[in-house]
Amino acid sequence: MRILIIEDEVTLAEIIQRKLTDEYYVVDIASDGDSGLELLFVNEYDVVILDLMLPKKSGLELLSELRQAGHKVPVLVLTAKDKVEDKVEGLNIGADDYLTKPFAFEELLARIKALLRRKIKEENNILKNGDLIVDTAKYQVTRAGRKIPLTSKEYILLEYLMRNRGYVLTRSQIEEHVWEYGEFNSSNIVDVYIRFLRKKIDDDFEVKLIETVRGKGYRLKVVDNDS
Repeated sequence: MRILIIEDEVTLAEIIQRKLTDEYYVVDIASDGDSGLELLFVNEYDVVILDLMLPKKSGLELLSELRQAGHKVPVLVLTAKDKVEDKVEGLNIGADDYLTKPFAFEELLARIKALLRRKIKEENNILKNGDLIVDTAKYQVTRAGRKIPLTSKEYILLEYLMRNRGYVLTRSQIEEHVWEYGEFNSSNIVDVYIRFLRKKIDDDFEVKLIETVRGKGYRLKVVDNDS
């Protein structure tokens, strides 16, 4: 899943980025409101972590413009402004959650996971598709009760497919969600990792889940969870 941090405290932003990367997220950073808004209109993000006191364009101005444009990405405000009226204003403009500094990273992570669950209407940290189960809290994958070890990139790719099961994802969309800018240096890296993933979650099972949609991309087949 891809997260955008809009924060002018560079050290803090980089610490959060590093910790979230360790939790299998792909993370971009913007250090001012203008560049943050530009990234939001260019790329697709699953969650935004937004400071309110930003140079060039304040967090509230950014949030207001974002919502007026019809953008529905979940936004978690992370700020030192802890007055009740500040929280009310942020939530009324369109923030989905509000966390004040200083904060515990564990709480920030839990709030991010809650926003992701709300986005796809999941009730817990478990993603199920037939006999394939992804525990997003423990980063564990099983199919038909068998534990499937994945690399970090394979896990990020699978979680992205699971959260968008039934939808065709283009190679560009997958690249943007799984790899950071400049990280991939192969034009067929998506196809390579899809093959890796198929070998682990499909090859030994009768029902194949990862489908190729010719000329478009890939789709995770939706399977009845009761089957």
